[in-house]
Amino acid sequence: MTYDPSAGDPVPKTSTGIQGLDEVLNGGLPTGCLTLLSGGPGSGKTILALEFLVRGALAGRPGILLTFEEREEALRRYARAFGWDVEALERNGRLALIAARFDANAIIAGEFDVGAILAVLRQQSEALGARQVVIDAPDVFLRLLGNSVKERAELHKINDWLRDQGMTAVVTVKAGSPDTSNQYDELLDYMADCVIQLDQRVAEQVTTRRMRVVKYRGSNCGRNEYPFAITDRGVWIIPVTRASLSQRALGSAVSSGVPGLDAILSGGYRRGSCTLITGTSGTGKTTFACAFVRSVASLGERLLYLDFEESWEAIVSCMTSSGIDLREPLGSGHLRFLSVMPESQGIEEHLIQVFRAIEDFQPAFMVVDAISACRRMGSEHAAFDYLLRLIDHCKARGITTLLTNLTAFQSETEEITGIDLSSVIDTVIILRNTESAGAFRRELAILKSRGRNHSNRVHEFRITGHGIEIDSEPKEAGHGR
Repeated sequence: MTYDPSAGDPVPKTSTGIQGLDEVLNGGLPTGCLTLLSGGPGSGKTILALEFLVRGALAGRPGILLTFEEREEALRRYARAFGWDVEALERNGRLALIAARFDANAIIAGEFDVGAILAVLRQQSEALGARQVVIDAPDVFLRLLGNSVKERAELHKINDWLRDQGMTAVVTVKAGSPDTSNQYDELLDYMADCVIQLDQRVAEQVTTRRMRVVKYRGSNCGRNEYPFAITDRGVWIIPVTRASLSQRALGSAVSSGVPGLDAILSGGYRRGSCTLITGTSGTGKTTFACAFVRSVASLGERLLYLDFEESWEAIVSCMTSSGIDLREPLGSGHLRFLSVMPESQGIEEHLIQVFRAIEDFQPAFMVVDAISACRRMGSEHAAFDYLLRLIDHCKARGITTLLTNLTAFQSETEEITGIDLSSVIDTVIILRNTESAGAFRRELAILKSRGRNHSNRVHEFRITGHGIEIDSEPKEAGHGR
């Protein structure tokens, strides 16, 4: 699902300004209504709610944050960590932070009334002209009431005031607490027009945050679970539904950097395509990838090299023995390495990291070495999810992508990608080692290349001190589509 403002959604929406969230919500939060944001400790409730107000204030929509759990200075400190200058927004009358201070003994004694806090909210909203409000952690004081009737009465007062004022409101509460699970959760769910759940989980020793829209009254929205990350710039959600088959048509051929491969592949790789080079250890996958890097750099174009297995220094050093000098494109700025450990973070953090690198570097080409390592991001499904969205992102931008994959078997029909990506890959090249007369030989075959005339036979090749040499004559002559 991709948000289409022309789709005619009957519910007026207010943009959250949060990366990816408006797409899931089909435009934003319901204007003039209550949104409930629930989740456990560390799930990101307060940060998401604060960012909603900050983005709105920067867009000219003043807002107020009332918190029952934090102090104002703590909120300002959180904001500074994301580069948000909330002090400037406060000085300019675009944002107000209010920490509710109350006497716990007075609440327990039944002498507390939320009306006093609502009066402060009314005063601030009139002063700022605010129509966006966040009420953070009201469950903190509700738990002190110790009376379910009183709790419901106070919640109704808050809800009635928000609706009477026409506020676009976000209320954050902790989920899964035994003390509150049956007292007012259901009432809040009923009051809210939109209910969003956040959670933080650990799978295969990798932490992932996820969000789900449980309810959105009168509006269509994404209903799946969506992984999200809290980055140094705020919350970032990348819905799986963004893979919308919006890829560009393939372009002209660009040299692979190996003349023999160009000859049997109708000129090389097509611009905007995705090529996979797959094989067992020691077959030359990285060498083919680096030959392509050198070829691209000679054209004066940029290439981003995403590596999961070695440092960039090790790759540059190893390639010198094959006559492939990567120091020049590094020095000229045509090549940039991004070397990361797959298990160092979840898939959302990995995607955000590479998307930012693409945004900053603006490459026309990209190498991913090796996709088999992506399983270490958490699971087979996580690896598939990551690679599918990365390939779609590159194709939508016309980035020519070369992937390498380490397989455990020599058979060209087993573990082609290892992660079931064959259908989204345009060209598949298989490398293998075979033993003959007491020596190993390297062989290459093109399994498929969409829309191209290519050799359908097995070719022997050698890695020399001057690069890769491929025999022009295959074992059995033949070309086909």
